[in-house]
Amino acid sequence: MSATELRAGLSLGTLFALRMLGLFVILPVFAVHAPTLRGGDDLVLVGIALGAYGLTQAILQIPYGVAADRYGRKRVILAGLLLFAAGSFVAAAAHDIWLTIAGRVIQGTGAISAAVMALAADLTREEHRTKTMAMIGASIGLVFALSLVLAPELYRTVGMAGIFVLTGVLALAGIAVLYKLVPPEPVVHAEHAPDMGRAALAAVLANPELLRLNFGILALHMMQMAMFVVVPPLLVERAGLPVAAHWHVYLPVVLLSFLLMIPPLLAAERYGRSRRLFLGSIALLVAVQVGLTWWATGLVTIAVWLLGFFVAFNLLEAAIPSLVTRVAPPRAKATALGVYNTTQAFGLFAGGALGGWLAKHFGAAGVFMAAAALGLVWAAVAAGMRIPPPRTAAAVGAGQA
Repeated sequence: MSATELRAGLSLGTLFALRMLGLFVILPVFAVHAPTLRGGDDLVLVGIALGAYGLTQAILQIPYGVAADRYGRKRVILAGLLLFAAGSFVAAAAHDIWLTIAGRVIQGTGAISAAVMALAADLTREEHRTKTMAMIGASIGLVFALSLVLAPELYRTVGMAGIFVLTGVLALAGIAVLYKLVPPEPVVHAEHAPDMGRAALAAVLANPELLRLNFGILALHMMQMAMFVVVPPLLVERAGLPVAAHWHVYLPVVLLSFLLMIPPLLAAERYGRSRRLFLGSIALLVAVQVGLTWWATGLVTIAVWLLGFFVAFNLLEAAIPSLVTRVAPPRAKATALGVYNTTQAFGLFAGGALGGWLAKHFGAAGVFMAAAALGLVWAAVAAGMRIPPPRTAAAVGAGQA
């Protein structure tokens, strides 16, 4: 990777991390805080407050992607960070559940994922793009693990209002990263015809390879959310680990998974085995679900299966958006990533809802077996995909060879 590519990956990963830390650190403590708010004893409203962010994200990812293709990546990212910060400050001022929901809705209007990933694609050559996406994915995973450790202490010291204020401040810090650390975006000679966005969206939705990849990210996040409906109770019931100590498993597992994913990722890119790694990662996901069904008997076995899950998850989280940018029409990358992120958000919602229903009626085994079946369907869908070779001669960004 060139210096510009490395700078792009690290700075965009930092930007993502600043934004996601504010989101993740709320999750472990909000349900505890909610009863102190007027109306916060209604669990339905508490669930809406947590999920409202994801709903507006899902609705706006495609429009943000289209806008990023037409008007430039950094402008759209700036607008999204400002909206996200505004929503955070509204939620910080809330004394009832309804204003909290309003703040979370406004936070969700800062749907910048597609624009950030498109900018990462603009600033990196295709043969190094998966590494860049892995940097961004690693920053999210590390921040998630960190939030599990920080959330209880932050809640004790600054309260939920302070956490929301911190979230807004971190978003504003992301603006400084965007303009001080992220390399300048390449000049995009976009057409500004009124139907340009519609044409780009139509091309994206008609592309069979993009449809395969979008199904993949849908399946991946459905499996993730369904799993984590039942994994925490397993850690309590079978491993004897109280909820407050679950980070003792998650943190080392997540960190080790990043170390284990690097060698196969680099080898696949070097020797042209990306397709084999992709399908192997799906197979590993299926094996994990079967293992959790039949051989999750204690702390060690559950931790081993979780390690396998996160290795496969991280590899696929890096590979899929990279492949989307390779397959997408050159002037519709952000649009394609908008569709990708919308599908991802829907997978999170659907996986949680379906996982809850399956757990209620069929127990943890039903959740894991359904996830394994979904993984097999994904493997069948992905088996016929064509991975285009990277354009090694692509010159992206200033100062790149």
